[in-house]
Amino acid sequence: MRLSSPLLSLLINFLLGASWAFALVGASTLFFSFLNIGLIYAIFASILGALPALFMILMIEYFLMRQEKLYELRKHTKLLEELVAQQKKS
Repeated sequence: MRLSSPLLSLLINFLLGASWAFALVGASTLFFSFLNIGLIYAIFASILGALPALFMILMIEYFLMRQEKLYELRKHTKLLEELVAQQKKS
């Protein structure tokens, strides 16, 4: 995915990686904390521990998808403007 600037691309990739790390750390920490209570509780706690970071991952991916759609729409608009200009010439 090409973003408008390399700094923005670096920031988005860093935030995406950090969110995955927080999801892994949150899930594993709560899993091992609740493991002495029971396996079912530990699995449920690990899912709850990963949810905030997974939500952030979802938001970042949505932002990237919208950026890609905007880039494609700009490209299509430019092509359509060129076609209209060619039609007016003929």
